Amino acid sequence: MARDGARTELIGRQDECQLLEGLLAQVRAGQSGVLVLRGEAGIGKTELLNHLLDRATGCRVVRAAGVQSEMELSYAGLHQLCAPLLSHLDGLPEPQRDALRTAFGMRVGAAPDRFLVGLATLSLLAAAVGDQPLLCVVDDAQWLDRVSAQTLEFVARRLLAEPVLLVLAVRESGSREVLADLPELPVRGLNERDSGELLDSVVTGPLDPRVRDRIVAETRGNPLALLELPRGLTLLEMAGGFGGLETRPLSSQIEAGFLRRIRALPTETQQLLLMAATESVGDVSLLRHAAERLGIDVETAATEAEAAGLMTLGTWVRFRHPLVRSAAYRAVGFEERRRVHRALAESIDPTLYPERRVWHLASATTGPDEAVAAELEETAGRAHARGGVAAAAAFLHRATELTPDPVRRGTRAFAAARAKYQAGAFDTARELVGAAELSPLDGLGAGRATLLRGQIMSAGKSASAGLPLLLEAAKRLQPYDSALAGQTYRDAIYAALTAGRLATGGVRDVAEAVLATAEHVDSASREDRLLTGLARVIVEGYSVGTPILMDAVAEFRSEKLSREYGLGWLPLVCRTAHNIWDFAAWSELSAELVDLARDNGALAVLPSALLLRLSNRVFAGDLRGAASLVVEADAIGEAIGSSFFAHYGALVVEPFRGRESTTRHAIETVTHDRLLRGEGKVTTATQWATAVLCNGLGRYDEAYVAAERGCENPQELGLSLQSRVELVEAAVRLGRTERAAEAVRTIDEMAQVSGTPWALGTSAATRALVSEGEAADVLHREAIERLDTAETRMDSARARLRYGEWLRLQQRRAEARTRLSEAHEMLSEAGADAFAERARRGLQAVGVKVSVRASTASAALTAKEVEIARLAQGGFTNPEIGARLFLSPHTVEWHLRKVFAKLGISSRKEIGSVHLDALATTS
Repeated sequence: MARDGARTELIGRQDECQLLEGLLAQVRAGQSGVLVLRGEAGIGKTELLNHLLDRATGCRVVRAAGVQSEMELSYAGLHQLCAPLLSHLDGLPEPQRDALRTAFGMRVGAAPDRFLVGLATLSLLAAAVGDQPLLCVVDDAQWLDRVSAQTLEFVARRLLAEPVLLVLAVRESGSREVLADLPELPVRGLNERDSGELLDSVVTGPLDPRVRDRIVAETRGNPLALLELPRGLTLLEMAGGFGGLETRPLSSQIEAGFLRRIRALPTETQQLLLMAATESVGDVSLLRHAAERLGIDVETAATEAEAAGLMTLGTWVRFRHPLVRSAAYRAVGFEERRRVHRALAESIDPTLYPERRVWHLASATTGPDEAVAAELEETAGRAHARGGVAAAAAFLHRATELTPDPVRRGTRAFAAARAKYQAGAFDTARELVGAAELSPLDGLGAGRATLLRGQIMSAGKSASAGLPLLLEAAKRLQPYDSALAGQTYRDAIYAALTAGRLATGGVRDVAEAVLATAEHVDSASREDRLLTGLARVIVEGYSVGTPILMDAVAEFRSEKLSREYGLGWLPLVCRTAHNIWDFAAWSELSAELVDLARDNGALAVLPSALLLRLSNRVFAGDLRGAASLVVEADAIGEAIGSSFFAHYGALVVEPFRGRESTTRHAIETVTHDRLLRGEGKVTTATQWATAVLCNGLGRYDEAYVAAERGCENPQELGLSLQSRVELVEAAVRLGRTERAAEAVRTIDEMAQVSGTPWALGTSAATRALVSEGEAADVLHREAIERLDTAETRMDSARARLRYGEWLRLQQRRAEARTRLSEAHEMLSEAGADAFAERARRGLQAVGVKVSVRASTASAALTAKEVEIARLAQGGFTNPEIGARLFLSPHTVEWHLRKVFAKLGISSRKEIGSVHLDALATTS
């Protein structure tokens, strides 16, 4: 694409080159940049990358290229990119350092969470900057192994204040799954004039104008096609255009041209090209060893390949274009490819590259071979330990194909199916489960297979879709593995509570199944008592199951829980503590769950843990703490490409703040979330949020309608119970005393069973609303006292508000001023603005003037800036803040500089006295 064979000026690419050079200037100025070059094969993406590299003076450069045959080797592409930077590993926080070393096979340890690996990669790139900006170039990114592509996408979304430029080239293939939604430059064909100029630069003989026009038209401006297709024309065709029309895709035509050139070469040269194409690392030493095993004269073959313009053999193997690699692999038959794979397998040091060695060995094997299958299975275990779930799945899948014994083949098929499920390849996982079920399975094996099918359905479709299979699996497993059956019932009942109201089956079916297998409560474990108690609440009533749940939850609080056990059981225990009104247990255990998930990088659990914890903080009146957790959930959502967690968190927090637009936006987003479609729990949560919002704003008719819908399905517990509390307040305001009294009786019945301060305080608060005279006065005061004891400050503040409003109607103005002042202070301090405004209006009605809080827009901080500043106030270092919010230390420092500038301060010491929440915007 360059004149005179140089890369100083690319024909027809002035705009693209200008954009790339602008990004270089940007990164030299200390800002980050990300760009994906996307286009068809041969369109010039690699040449644009070379143009960028030629002009990267003063930058540190690292580069990698995806290789199709390495797509099953987890972290291979990422390791290739990061290898020159590994001297900076020791400067990373220990969890990140260990995660990256494990992923790269540099240490043995528990499989790292891929998002922790992503954060470690981000930190590594930032640490490598030093005095020079860093340029990271990745060609053929469509062929990166899946986890490397996911990690680089994670990094690309989090780059902000680091002088790092990440540019990736992706071959357009119709699918947009690879590196989607990143800044993108579509690389299109050259125009007719530029195409003609490029064609003229490579055609030395006479070219008939009609042939010239036809080549320009058929290549559609593809530079590689313009350079390569004329090589396939005979002199007669060039002079007179007597060739037939070509109907194959352009990339196929180019590859066919390379294929013709390869087949014209000597046999040994073809074999060397095949070997280089097969061993994708580009390791010249390995290539020479393997070639010698086949008797190839490497020097002669390499010279001929270079003379043909197909490959260079220097420090590393470099092909003219990726299509040369694919053509070289296709140029020979299966038996020749098998011989090359075998030679490579025998030449690779198994202690250095065990995965590559066994993959070549498997590719060289044509029929069932237990020895190779066993090696693949062993290698899968190592890959899984590194966090390479996709690689483990590929190894196990191939091991299944090579296993001669039917029973062992079924076992390996099941292991492969589980690995494919963990890697997110749900369709393949289902197929492999089917293959496993074709082999003889005992009762335990059949139960495990059904369980895996249920897990695949739950993850691939929805909780409600997987629920029947989970329930069937639990029943099958019960006679063989009671512990696994209990975990399955746990997951099934959690899924059922999440799914909420279903047309058929649901939480009652699970509950009845649990009761059918339940042991005597007195001798049962705490896990069994938890499940039995929940089942009895659902089937036999709240009063029957709650005492069992109280004991089970108390036992979960009695000792420190291990990592795996706590992450498995605490989500359900926390929900249960909420359901039985045990606020102290909910507070303690939700904090423990979040700490466990954070400390262990368990991002599969952390989002749910954050939602359980922030709900708790809302009822504690700590909207600041809850908002902090929403920011953290948002950071995780940004990292994994999902906004659901932040929106669900906002659904819980924003109604209490009285922010209608943000509440409505959260409701709309959660309602239309594809993964939650059909889940009844969404209706309960969104209607509860609407009821809280409208009660705060004094729109009681809307609150009543929403609360009625929110408590339609009491078996969901949780927010269905809380909707009933909102219903009482709205119904009383609208004069619907009978409906209010009915709801109050239900709440009081539950409270008497629970007996906790939160339950009894809530009962007293709602009974006060349907009572009169001295009885109402006593109940209002009892509610405040009990809710203070429970430390549910939001409910306690609202109880003071309702008491103050009642006192005002009773013309007890002095007492009303006291209670309304308390309510106003507590609600304002919590940030519950709509309820605080109700208290302010009540105070005005009894003669107390309360000014509206002054605007702080001049120093307004974003939610993320507030959270970073809050963590800095708490003594967290920049790396610690970055680990919490999935940011690099450089980006944390950049945010802090913005905070300091807005606040007019210059150091962390000064930030300690700033009241941050008054400065937060709604963004």
